[in-house]
Amino acid sequence: MADANGEWVRVGLLIPSSNSVMEVDFYRRLPSGATLHTGRMYMEAATPEGESMMLDRYTMSAARDVGTVNPDVVVFGCTSAGALRGSDYDRELCERIGDETGARVVSVIASVRRAILAQGARRVGVITPYVDALNDRIRASLEEDGLEVVAIHGLGISENFAIAGVEPRDIAAFAADRLGALDVDLVFVSCTNFHAVDAVAGIEAALGVPAVTSNQAVLEAVLRRFAPATAGPGRAEEPVGRPT
Repeated sequence: MADANGEWVRVGLLIPSSNSVMEVDFYRRLPSGATLHTGRMYMEAATPEGESMMLDRYTMSAARDVGTVNPDVVVFGCTSAGALRGSDYDRELCERIGDETGARVVSVIASVRRAILAQGARRVGVITPYVDALNDRIRASLEEDGLEVVAIHGLGISENFAIAGVEPRDIAAFAADRLGALDVDLVFVSCTNFHAVDAVAGIEAALGVPAVTSNQAVLEAVLRRFAPATAGPGRAEEPVGRPT
């Protein structure tokens, strides 16, 4: 994947330290010519308290580290942390990361909202691995853009490393069980540490509506920024932050 000048693109990825899925989803799907460079933000508990500690103590130091490879784009790779303090905070955080790294910055939660709206969906069903306190923040973030969250259901997992242990077939079965009887336009599966990309086909087959996942939405935002022909139509967020 090259930029407009034909140069290789360096993608910086900021993820919770206990996340073992997002890097894999990215390096399996980034085009040849893109390189991936990860900074880990210490976090073990997928709770408001654990994510607040990550935001306040570890995010900017991880951004400084990733900035030393001169990335072209940086992804803030935590959906629920992006939603935790509202859209204004998420936008300001991305601007700070952009100032620190000199790169354009893409937020997962903002990419998700854009991807859902681009599908023309209004009534959304959401499944997550989260505890209720984080689900409340995801709901609020989606509703800020006028979406109707018909239902949101979580698995109640607070240990972030354990989230990656949920199999794609179980994610699809959970979606079918909790959302199958509801009238929704689209299913959103939240969390960058969830094997949700591999569950999309099963969810769509079971429910008969499109599915959007955190990693899918933000990856397509990155692809659209640097290689428009490789991205799904209309499903990406315009990156925010400091331009290269």
